[in-house]
Amino acid sequence: MNFEKYPFEKLNELLKDITPSKDYEASSLTIGEPQFSTPQFIQDELKNTTELLNKYPKSSGEVYLKEAMIGFIQKRFDVCISKEEIIPVFGTREVLFNLPQFLLFDVECATMAFTNPFYQIYEGAATASRAKTIHLDLTIENNFLPVIDDEELKQCNLVILNFPNNPTSATISKQELVKWVKKSLEYGFILINDECYSELYFDESKKPVSLLEASIEAGNPSFKNMLVLNSISKRSSAPGLRSGFIAGDAKILKEYMKYRTYVGCALPLPMQKTAAIAWSEESHVQAFREIYKENFEIAKDILGVDIPEATFYIWLKVNDELKFTQELFEQKNIKVLPGSYLGRNGIGKDYVRIALVENATKTKEVLSRLKDFMKEYK
Repeated sequence: MNFEKYPFEKLNELLKDITPSKDYEASSLTIGEPQFSTPQFIQDELKNTTELLNKYPKSSGEVYLKEAMIGFIQKRFDVCISKEEIIPVFGTREVLFNLPQFLLFDVECATMAFTNPFYQIYEGAATASRAKTIHLDLTIENNFLPVIDDEELKQCNLVILNFPNNPTSATISKQELVKWVKKSLEYGFILINDECYSELYFDESKKPVSLLEASIEAGNPSFKNMLVLNSISKRSSAPGLRSGFIAGDAKILKEYMKYRTYVGCALPLPMQKTAAIAWSEESHVQAFREIYKENFEIAKDILGVDIPEATFYIWLKVNDELKFTQELFEQKNIKVLPGSYLGRNGIGKDYVRIALVENATKTKEVLSRLKDFMKEYK
């Protein structure tokens, strides 16, 4: 298999011969990893359940964890699903990589489409599946929303959307998702929405919607061809807990569960117990939303950028993103991620991704440094 280098490996190569300014503390705005302590009640639950380490976890997940996740979906999206319509997983990254391989294994000349720019696991999954790739380009001209092309979709076996979007921060309406549901049913492709940023929103009246909601709206209450993924990592500042789920079409999930039995990605029981209480509690999530909203207000004040409806990313337009990244590191000791590392065919060029995952004090200091650099950058 010939995998592309991961974006952070490319960044290290880009900056390897540059000595950053010693006038400033090193600051990295590159990785989407919350820099906040996991809430204490979650940590305490993990510590208090270590006696469960003497048992093998089920590949299908424990009932109490499924019930917590189902409860989250019902409270958050007003969608009722059964236990047959959800599988707890070891973070969503492993699913995004192995699910396409499972789905496309018996498909001759498979075709897979996904949003571009993208989370690189999508491309890795296409490579591992030997699938032809179609890029759904997200540009400022289409408001960073994928344009439906019927001729391309007729070729597809699998389509992955990602909304709220990493890295553009774009959100998608229920009406737009309904269109994708109908195209999936018309042409027979499986439709996935990666919803890992659904809980990082800043306006209750504009909460991101789920593909599950759109499926019901489109007259598809059995979720035929529909799958959604979500994770506790961003929501609860607990990426190390590795708790996610895949939900939707029960027929697909029944067969995928057989496959997962062989993969061996079961979440250890103490982590399942801990994840269950995290999925069931909302006040800590609201606290994190307030932190990220404050960070965006700081960014708006300092950089003049608009506050997005969701995520913690700024998709910043710059001139020559590679040169910008190198000189920013050299002069201000700040790392950002070039947009071209996250896209293909020129998508992402002249953008950098900035992750606002620090506290307000540090965010203000680093963005002020960035602003000073941008005043001089040519």
